[in-house]
Amino acid sequence: MKMRQQFDDSAAQIFEREGYFSPVRVITKDQALHYRSLLERYEDKLGHTVRGSERTKPHLILSWVDALMRHTTILDSVEKIMGPNILCWNSWFWIKEPYSRSFVSWHQDSNYWGLDTDNLVTIWLALSPANDQSGCMRVLPQSHRKSSLTHVDLYHEDNLLTRGQAIQDVKEIDAVSMPLDTGEMSLHNIRMAHASSPNTTNDRRIGLSFHYIPTNTNQLNVEWDTATLVRGEDQYHHFEESPIPRFDLDPQSLDFHRKATDAMRDLLFKGAEKIRKTV
Repeated sequence: MKMRQQFDDSAAQIFEREGYFSPVRVITKDQALHYRSLLERYEDKLGHTVRGSERTKPHLILSWVDALMRHTTILDSVEKIMGPNILCWNSWFWIKEPYSRSFVSWHQDSNYWGLDTDNLVTIWLALSPANDQSGCMRVLPQSHRKSSLTHVDLYHEDNLLTRGQAIQDVKEIDAVSMPLDTGEMSLHNIRMAHASSPNTTNDRRIGLSFHYIPTNTNQLNVEWDTATLVRGEDQYHHFEESPIPRFDLDPQSLDFHRKATDAMRDLLFKGAEKIRKTV
């Protein structure tokens, strides 16, 4: 795919056809370095790198993540795909330490998120260089047009996915890398098969993903779920509205974050049970 920096109408057509688009410049390198410093200041308070539930829904407890989730360039791009009424369902940190063996196996998010939409858009924002050496994302073009592919749960300790879920018999020759410079983002569809390899460089590979859905989306696998209205109107109210943190580690937001990440864990493992029954 030709490298471009703007998500215009022609880019939206490419996204619809291929299931992904990359790269798009969101913030400057200096801004990205600032956000990285805020992340690492948070990790200093924790006494360790983000892990477990700390990786999930950080927009609920870190005001700077909430601000990035609402960035105009991101939302303008998402709106070209799904229209003006947009919820952010989730966010995640995707961090691979220097010379880390961490990887992400081939998978489709649609297999285990329980959402009844094929129109979810994942934004993956690079806060450090993401390239073939550091383990950038790879995709299988047009795989979003295929029916759900068979996954197995492998629970590998180095897999960043909750259950180590993996598609079998992927033809790596068909894969396309989506390298990102610091401050750039990629976009991909919920049904897009994607993966990433270990980080072989001496720097951290830091990614932050946001997952946007149209407001008419339903959650099918659990009774309670949360989302944040980031643009337009929500006339459906299928998700509990997430609070906006007044400042980093706002105590009110911390309580909601614990409840929301517990619900996310239950959702992901409930999806595991469903997949085991069908494989």
